Amino acid sequence: MEYFATVQDVTELFRPLTEEEEKKATALLPVVSDSIRQEAVKVGKNIDQMITEGILLENVVKSVTVDVVARALMTSTNSEPMSQMSQSALGYSVSGTYLVPGGGLFIKKSELSRLGLRRQRCGVIDLCSKE
Repeated sequence: MEYFATVQDVTELFRPLTEEEEKKATALLPVVSDSIRQEAVKVGKNIDQMITEGILLENVVKSVTVDVVARALMTSTNSEPMSQMSQSALGYSVSGTYLVPGGGLFIKKSELSRLGLRRQRCGVIDLCSKE
């Protein structure tokens, strides 16, 4: 199976990569591509078939793949896990913002929507039923 984007695509659509980032992007591309395919399987769809049949544009999948890889590349792995932290004294309060909540690779709901992989539900509740 092919990947939905290349390291060159990441460079062109995101930014020039360092040598270390190129290695990481090379490792991430198959993982992200398979993750997108798996998300499609969850809703009973086949991304590759959708592209072939013209239901989904290849550039949209490429864009989402690059976005996910770029987000993973921006996550620092050699610095503090929090990007922001605040403390209080007598109220015993501490709060912080983590770089990637939960860690790991994730595909946002908006990206799944762009790929047509969000299930839409339709339902009706009859509140005035005469039965």
